[in-house]
Amino acid sequence: MNKQSYDAIVVGAGPNGLAAAITLQQQGIQVLLLEGKDTIGGGLRSKALTLPGFVHDVCSAIHPLAAGSPFFRTLPLADFGLKFLQPEVAAAHPFDDGTAAVLHRSLDDTAKGLGIDEHKYHQLMDPVVKDWPALAPALLGPLAIPKHPGVMARFGLKALLPASTLAARFRGKTARGLFAGMAAHAIQPLTNLTTAAIGMVLLANGHLEGWPAPQGGSQAIANALAAYFESIGGEIRTGTYVRSLNDLPPARAILLDITPKQLLDIAGDKIKGFYKYQLEHYRYGMGVFKIDWALNSPIPFTNELCRKAGTLHLGNTLEEITANEHLTSKGQHPDKPFVLLAQQSIFDHSRAPEGKHTAWAYCHVPHGSTVDMTTHIENQVERFAPGFRDLILDRHTMNTRQMEDYNPNYIGGDINGGILDITQLYTRPAIRLSPYSTPAKGIYVCSSATPPGGGVHGMCGYHAAKKALKDIFKIY
Repeated sequence: MNKQSYDAIVVGAGPNGLAAAITLQQQGIQVLLLEGKDTIGGGLRSKALTLPGFVHDVCSAIHPLAAGSPFFRTLPLADFGLKFLQPEVAAAHPFDDGTAAVLHRSLDDTAKGLGIDEHKYHQLMDPVVKDWPALAPALLGPLAIPKHPGVMARFGLKALLPASTLAARFRGKTARGLFAGMAAHAIQPLTNLTTAAIGMVLLANGHLEGWPAPQGGSQAIANALAAYFESIGGEIRTGTYVRSLNDLPPARAILLDITPKQLLDIAGDKIKGFYKYQLEHYRYGMGVFKIDWALNSPIPFTNELCRKAGTLHLGNTLEEITANEHLTSKGQHPDKPFVLLAQQSIFDHSRAPEGKHTAWAYCHVPHGSTVDMTTHIENQVERFAPGFRDLILDRHTMNTRQMEDYNPNYIGGDINGGILDITQLYTRPAIRLSPYSTPAKGIYVCSSATPPGGGVHGMCGYHAAKKALKDIFKIY
């Protein structure tokens, strides 16, 4: 590798690596961004995985957190080609009786659809939506003394609960199921503490920002971030897989968009002592098994509103989702797994040839599982959309091993960069005054293995870069 020196080097061009690189470069720090793959993006890549003309999101697909990210919103990404599209219905959760819980952009419309739980939904979500501008900086960053302690306390009293406990406060199956599906994005048992927070945050962002997808595929987010970074003087090199920190050009700061396992692999004797011990005992969570389909027509969901939804949560009742997520966490493969499904082509016609459609789905599986879950996932879709299988023109699948091959950060298929339970919520990847710094001077971690964790929001990279700017460059 060219040994030209830089002020800072960022390793990994996923959303957090890009955010870190941009934050540094904005302050006049000369940054080199390295990416091991031939294309940037990490979890933001889009490809023709099935048939010609069908564009699939390889990992992330729907982006409420990206649309509402406090950092991304400061950037002129629309000037670099990024356009978010909104489905007619943000998300839907069908039940076996043909009814469905529906997340609308309007909080009132969502609450009205929950029948006997309309008032309880308002009680739960009105404060979160109202307080989100004050909550976001605290929830999307490292543990710190809150600037709005009253607001945080009001949120935290409910957010600390297991999702199963909070959802059970609703009287009807519709509201219970809606909340369970949202909270299941946590990729852990719904009986775990703090899983309620995931459901509340995703619902609030749905009301504030919708649940959009970028026109043309998730790659559009990465491309816009990269184009902006280069426009302010940043340099990107792809196809440069870093196997040792000793191979990097000289730099005052190195920021790593990687998780503890890779850090231990490439850092050598730079990482030692209690910090090394903590990284060695860092816990990864459940993995995912993913399918992309090329379809002859839209998915024929029984419920009409489900046909208009960008995202579907397929798992039926709170009780069924809770039970199956628990089984998965214990190393089993339920016959009826909770399935997250996106149908981007119903509101983004650039994703498929005229008259055809795409769909994207995954279920949670035990860490490192190589079990083929195709039949189980398709059975769940068919359950709520009879005739679905007849529409399949082609499919592409990825088990946890293939997910990790695609992105080394997905250890064992864990797309969150480590389990986001209460013991690793703010102490990821290790217990330190700053979760982004390491004991080695000038070396920082900026991946989803730092707060606030997984999701396309760039906040891990932003906060890591701010720490480096303060420590090394005496800025901020």
